[in-house]
Amino acid sequence: MLLPKRVKHRKQFRGSMAGKATRGNVINQGEYGIIAMEPCWIKSNQIEAARIAMTRYIKRGGKVWIKIFPDKPVTLKPIGVRMGKGKGSLDCWVAVVKPGRVMFEIAGVSEETAREALRLAMHKLPCKCKIASRAELEGGDNSEN
Repeated sequence: MLLPKRVKHRKQFRGSMAGKATRGNVINQGEYGIIAMEPCWIKSNQIEAARIAMTRYIKRGGKVWIKIFPDKPVTLKPIGVRMGKGKGSLDCWVAVVKPGRVMFEIAGVSEETAREALRLAMHKLPCKCKIASRAELEGGDNSEN
């Protein structure tokens, strides 16, 4: 599973997921991608499950890019422990995803194969997503300007 090699601070505040993604909102490498429609935290094991689902479906064909990295530590106090006595211990690593963020990209396979592989990966993720092609996103940007 994905996690940082080392971090400056072991524990972080929860932070805010307000607004839309300003970075990572275009498909750069691949032809098709999964785009988040709502804000969420995606755990490292969910990213890994989505990656495995895609690579198993495309069977050594094409290439998959993971555009998110879980660099935020999430802490949790054990069940049955009273309030106070400090912050809990590290539980998991998450990637903060805002609406519009491209999470996975795929290229080198036919459109039907790519869309089915991305559909299978979407079922492993905790937020609403959509599948988009590079042409759709580029066309959308031009019509807004």
